Amino acid sequence: MIINLYIARRFFGLFLQVFFGFFALMLMIDLIDEIRRFSDPGLTLSEALQLSLMNVPATIYQILPLILILSAIALFVGLTRSSELVVVRAAGRSGLSFVISPVVTALAIGLFAVAVLDPLVAATSRRYDVLSAGHARGGSVLSVSESGLWLRQGGDAGQTVIAAKRANLDGTELYQATFLTFDQNGTPLQRIEAAKATLIPGFWQLSQARSWPLDDDNPQRAMKTLPEGEALATDLTRDRIHDSFGTPSAIGFWALPAYIEGLERAGFSARSHQVWLQIELAQPLLLVAMVLIAAGFTMRPGRMAKTGMLVLLALLAGFGVFFLRNFGQILGDNGQIPVIMAAWAPPLAATFLALGLLLHLEDG
Repeated sequence: MIINLYIARRFFGLFLQVFFGFFALMLMIDLIDEIRRFSDPGLTLSEALQLSLMNVPATIYQILPLILILSAIALFVGLTRSSELVVVRAAGRSGLSFVISPVVTALAIGLFAVAVLDPLVAATSRRYDVLSAGHARGGSVLSVSESGLWLRQGGDAGQTVIAAKRANLDGTELYQATFLTFDQNGTPLQRIEAAKATLIPGFWQLSQARSWPLDDDNPQRAMKTLPEGEALATDLTRDRIHDSFGTPSAIGFWALPAYIEGLERAGFSARSHQVWLQIELAQPLLLVAMVLIAAGFTMRPGRMAKTGMLVLLALLAGFGVFFLRNFGQILGDNGQIPVIMAAWAPPLAATFLALGLLLHLEDG
């Protein structure tokens, strides 16, 4: 028990060192990038630092498996060089006993990352979008809620808010749509209701539409039926609507199920969010696989040259698993493979292969 606690404490310490080392490096790189990106509006250093602090956590969270395998490699190489593994084996204990505490620590890190870090990263990502939108034009034009979906479009005369009960998969066809037009001062000017609104380049084509002038003394009396196919100018495009969803990682883990339900209720495809949810659930297993991979390649005693080669092989294997996880996510997003397979196949395969290698080396 004392040995296990010692190894767990040492592994966790190495993880924190690598984690904050990468955080500092990414912060400096992103800080330079933010200053370059917003150089025209005259972004101050403190504002650029605030943007970087909100943006870097998302990047660090993405490479968390790579941080963990680097920490595990440093742990096992250090134990091998200090001959602690040799002493334990000479005392009659299996080398596999050294793996138990790092595996449990990695599992705990994974659970903490999914339950706590993921919502924190989602919050900082949303805050980054808000701050960056204040320094550059753009931003999200779409929101999904229980009542349906909401769009926002701009124009020379003012803003138009669009509400719809549901839409097709790419958001170019809205059903039971309401258009509320506001002037530059935020005063409502017109309300339009349409059974269907189809997005064509530069216009919404309305079907079965009625209009109410809200600046009239009696809007109901002034209501009129619009001709079939009436065109309403818009600056929205299909790509802008699609990009407004943002990345699934911008939604906190605990809020993902409700957001997926809202997307499906509104008529949009939530497949990429479903894949991301399963990937998050499989994250602790992936971190465990990284520890087992590092142990399989670096727990064996050897000369310095051989140790360097084994470290390189462990890194290549870890990067390979990381690449397969991301590749599986892409295939899952595109519908090429089932959601469960896209998220769980890479970490499961890596875990069993690394465990097989360990058992072969230790007991084979």
